[in-house]
Amino acid sequence: MALKPLRPCRHPGCPELTREGYCPKHKPAKAPRRTSAEYHGWYNLRVWTDDLRPAQLLREPWCRECARHQGSRTRATVVDHITPHRGDWQLFVDPANHQSLCKHCHDRKTAREQAEERRKNARS
Repeated sequence: MALKPLRPCRHPGCPELTREGYCPKHKPAKAPRRTSAEYHGWYNLRVWTDDLRPAQLLREPWCRECARHQGSRTRATVVDHITPHRGDWQLFVDPANHQSLCKHCHDRKTAREQAEERRKNARS
């Protein structure tokens, strides 16, 4: 098997030749990988996949946010927790805490919640 040709390091001004993109001196440190919270596995449990999620989508097949803001009927594909459960089992399984959303609305809501959480943690 042929080796990749040697090329100059990608770091500006570094003359070292490498096959890896950066020489050992300039190789960027890997960012620590974020670990998923242990409760994220709950979404793979049968109680969620076979009971709670399908029941919510049957009960409320249209996106709640699209209906509220645009008056449109967009098919819901995601079951969202109105109040993030953060590992609270009772909040996770409570049907009163579930709402049906389209992926776009769910992603927007999640991004907003995560930004608020980051701001809150930055102030602490």
